[in-house]
Amino acid sequence: MSKKTLVLGASLKPDRYSNFAIKKLTNHKHEVKAIGLREGDVAGVVIEKGLQDFSDINTVTLYLNPKRQQEYYDYIIDLKPERVIFNPGTENPELYALLKAAGIEVEIACTLVLLSTDQY
Repeated sequence: MSKKTLVLGASLKPDRYSNFAIKKLTNHKHEVKAIGLREGDVAGVVIEKGLQDFSDINTVTLYLNPKRQQEYYDYIIDLKPERVIFNPGTENPELYALLKAAGIEVEIACTLVLLSTDQY
């Protein structure tokens, strides 16, 4: 089943994990939305800047360090995803608490590993 996923902290740089994640998510037939610092395209997915009005997001996968996440707290909660994946380096207990209080599942994992092991 496709899980509409928002890659938050998406990068156009091909050596970045967020870039790998976009490619792997699309290869696994998940619908992908992406927000990054620079607009562009990765594997047919448009990376947009700023807060976008996306709907029906199942999963937000984070590629932002905890300090950079702060400006997105309300945005992520307002998207009402089923879960937020905290990839390595994005761990943030403050945001975990806010998400859990909003009824959003917190998953501390690696999107690439989850996809590779059919656990996504």
